[in-house]
Amino acid sequence: MILAIDVGNTNIVLGCMDADTGKLHFTARLASDRLKTSDEYAAVMRNMFILNQVERHSIEGGIISSVVPPLTVTMKDAVRQLCGRESLVVGAGLKTGLNIVMDNPAQLGSDLVTDAVAAVAEYPKPILIFDLGTATTLSVVDGKGSYIGGMIMPGISLSLEALSSRTSQLPHISLEGPKRLIGTNTVDCMKSGIVYGSAAMLDGMIARVTRELGEKPTVVTTGGLAPHITKYCESEIICDNTLILKGLRILYNKNKA
Repeated sequence: MILAIDVGNTNIVLGCMDADTGKLHFTARLASDRLKTSDEYAAVMRNMFILNQVERHSIEGGIISSVVPPLTVTMKDAVRQLCGRESLVVGAGLKTGLNIVMDNPAQLGSDLVTDAVAAVAEYPKPILIFDLGTATTLSVVDGKGSYIGGMIMPGISLSLEALSSRTSQLPHISLEGPKRLIGTNTVDCMKSGIVYGSAAMLDGMIARVTRELGEKPTVVTTGGLAPHITKYCESEIICDNTLILKGLRILYNKNKA
């Protein structure tokens, strides 16, 4: 078994899985806290193993994708304390097998690389990958399997928080589906705007990028907010919440020697 860890700006996603088969034994979601020590994270992860009745000493290694540099070393140390194993880190020097056709391939986030590696292995090309997290990102993989670019947009929760905090009369609300498209009170209007507005943005981006590619792509959404928005889209979309964990397993197997 291996421990795959995706460190995001808001959440840390853990996946304990078989390196060969990809079978998931459990997943967990922790808050990204730069002030927590490796001891604290190791204790939390140990509890996750106990809770799911998985033996932590069966872990043969780990792999980490992180967009929060201060937490990268913290999580490496936490895995070492948890099971006595070292972790690979997605970044320079790691073999990905992905052809990145961008101005500066080194600038591409490790999470986007990992998502793309998994998508290329699992879905027909070309592929559009929307990762709905703190930011909403779009990765475009062409018909040859090359990563040709993408987009970065304000995240859904980020937009909702800005709307509530920068306006005097709009309340803070939870992100949940609206009762109907046209709201009849302030809260429902906000819910409809953020959910249907985000879904319409995805539909619009899909239509525009499809025209530019000149062929119909496979569209995949992932990230913590993907299930909340994808079901309101009109486009044909695959929601894959374990995409990055699948990519981390592939990268681990490419580089474990």
